[in-house]
Amino acid sequence: MKLKSPDKKTLQRATVIYDRLIKRYPNPEPELDWSNAWELMVATALAAQCTDVRVNKVTPELFRRWPGPAEMNKADVADIEEVIRSTGLFRNKAKNLKGAAEVVMNEFSGEMPRTMKDMIKLPGVARKTANIVLSNAMNVHEGVAVDTHVKRLSFRMGLTESTNPNVIEKDLMPLFKRENWGDANHVLVLYGREICSARSPKCDICELNDICPQNGIEKK
Repeated sequence: MKLKSPDKKTLQRATVIYDRLIKRYPNPEPELDWSNAWELMVATALAAQCTDVRVNKVTPELFRRWPGPAEMNKADVADIEEVIRSTGLFRNKAKNLKGAAEVVMNEFSGEMPRTMKDMIKLPGVARKTANIVLSNAMNVHEGVAVDTHVKRLSFRMGLTESTNPNVIEKDLMPLFKRENWGDANHVLVLYGREICSARSPKCDICELNDICPQNGIEKK
């Protein structure tokens, strides 16, 4: 992925944002429950248009019945649908989980792929999910995961002018050290949930309000 050099002002702002947020969240990690790369991929896929809390209620039974890709590959899609029904979009999610298990077993000998190129071969896995799995489960940093929170905050904070996740990722990557790409996602997500929400951002108590341009926020 070809990256452009950021302007000095944006780079400085990004550095301050990261330094302040990593102090607020010194050990950021996914709020999903997982114990290996396969489980994190499954949980992240299930979290699409669903809360992490709901996913964490579903995955214990899912992993009990099908602990890994070998077992999931043999599962009946209808059975998977029944277990994950409450996460929404369950038919498509179940089809993708079964398909991902098949690809892992047949193309990667039962081992989760360790590169972006191979990770996105799994059905239902795009760059966001791949980045989350690679950085958190494998310590492989190939990009910055851009979900709805990162998309919103990076625009509000003037780190990007785009609303396209792929463009936003390209804009964010040069702003943070490569080894911090995973943590950059986490701290922005956590801050987005706690302070910089979509409808009612708490700008009055935000510890970034002295440097945040508040793009797109209607001033009261």
